[in-house]
Amino acid sequence: MICYHARWVLPISAPPIRDGTVAELGGRIVYVGPRAGAPGGRDHDLGDCALLPGLVNAHTHLELTVFRGLLEDLSFRDWIARLQGAKMAVMTPARFLDSARWGIAEGVRAGITTYADTCDSGVVLEAMRERGVRGIMYQEVFSPSPDPAAVRAAAVRLAEQLARHDAIETELQQVGVSPHAPYTVSDPLFALVARSGRHIAVHIAESEEEERFVRDGEGPFADAHRARDIPVAPRAESSISLLAKLGVLEAHPLLIHCVRVNGPDIAAIAASMSTVAHCPISNAKLAHGIAPLGEMLDAGIAVGLGTDSMASNNRMHLLEESRAAVLAQRARTGRHHALSASRALELATLGGARALGLDGRVGSLEVGKEADLAAFDLTALAGTADADPAAALVFALGAEPAKFVAIAGIPKVWNWEPLHEDLELDARVRESSAALRNWVSAHPGR
Repeated sequence: MICYHARWVLPISAPPIRDGTVAELGGRIVYVGPRAGAPGGRDHDLGDCALLPGLVNAHTHLELTVFRGLLEDLSFRDWIARLQGAKMAVMTPARFLDSARWGIAEGVRAGITTYADTCDSGVVLEAMRERGVRGIMYQEVFSPSPDPAAVRAAAVRLAEQLARHDAIETELQQVGVSPHAPYTVSDPLFALVARSGRHIAVHIAESEEEERFVRDGEGPFADAHRARDIPVAPRAESSISLLAKLGVLEAHPLLIHCVRVNGPDIAAIAASMSTVAHCPISNAKLAHGIAPLGEMLDAGIAVGLGTDSMASNNRMHLLEESRAAVLAQRARTGRHHALSASRALELATLGGARALGLDGRVGSLEVGKEADLAAFDLTALAGTADADPAAALVFALGAEPAKFVAIAGIPKVWNWEPLHEDLELDARVRESSAALRNWVSAHPGR
């Protein structure tokens, strides 16, 4: 038995414990409580730290980590076009894999132990297995044309990809499907994926451009479709009502973004028991707006926090994402109590686990759950953390690295140092980044 002692233990599902201990045995938590009552075992004193559940990143694109800083200050349509052009021209399976490895390494250093990743190349599952992190890789599927031949071709390609992924799926790493978004997926393909019986994640209600495309059949996405001779017409009153019409909500998907949702949309999400990945920094950076997070929480929707990709965020740090979520909701509503620090911390842990259907295993420090742990040093914060450790983590800590991280009881970071690093990965990632930078510089208008 290993006993981790810390100045503060934050179980999330219970009040913080000053001078607390979490004990684990065989990868499972066997004690959470005051240090004075802890069982005997091998002691690890984490010192002046806050020990909490491993953070859950409810939406990211690990394969795009190397795109950080390359797609700045673009309209959403241009951002997508430049991203796709660079991916096709420069990236290879090996480069995507290294990008995913680097993203996981960054995330683990920031205390993230679980990843919900939407992936085009399909390499993220392998990277998750290598690094021993917990997660779901949603294999992306694209085909905007409703032509039956195009739908069949996309379905066949998806089936082949899933067969390969299923062969290496593990208890820690699962596989799902992501019909990407309404502007890249036709109605027949949406309906087909909805009947697949898989975990489903979909980018939805993210932008004004998407809203115009779905509701009016107009805007830059519609123009791009017509240029490819893909028929365009109004599809539904909203993106959420489109998913309801096509049976996607019946599959209880993870709905990524949900920035542009109204009352009926929120009611439909709640009634279908679908869940939401809220990405406040990416939403703001791409100028999509502020999602009505409070209204979704009030409706009983399970919401987790996501960083989105490093191409649209630049940082993978969920405590910073928590801070952004609080500040954005208070600014949006004009209410000082719109979202508390403790609730935001819950969204980064147990909320994310609920959104992914993993809350029976992780997301809080409870006896019987798997020992996914993250500890953050509070030394630099003097005595302020004693007043409210959740507020200290969310408002004061900043994008600090974790001092200690474990997944299913296996340490991944100790005294801020990642364990079992690939020492050659940095050089390979830098080479990929340079190749991308050169391509972007040579193709400024694409």
